[in-house]
Amino acid sequence: MTEEPEPDRDAFAEAVHELVASIPPGRVMAYGEVAAVLGSRAARRVGRIMATDSEGLPWWRVVRASGLPPAGLHDRALPHYEAEGTPLADTPPGADAPFRIQRRARWMPD
Repeated sequence: MTEEPEPDRDAFAEAVHELVASIPPGRVMAYGEVAAVLGSRAARRVGRIMATDSEGLPWWRVVRASGLPPAGLHDRALPHYEAEGTPLADTPPGADAPFRIQRRARWMPD
């Protein structure tokens, strides 16, 4: 059995950057959705790329599958969501963030 070659990491990161840059204001995609659009199941890899190499990108438009903003960044993300009119909903006390992005804000490219 032949092992498949490891994917070109630079090409995947570039594709993540291009896709994230194309998400319209007020809309979001989950990490797994970004990966799926790129033909991958590597949601965690998308998360690593966003955590380490997202300068100049609208990082707040990539959220957790539950609709919660990026972990630990809800305070920094909130002004962006408010400025863009992103539909938000309160979360119950004790949640990781005081709000989540409503499902209707999800976006998928054509």
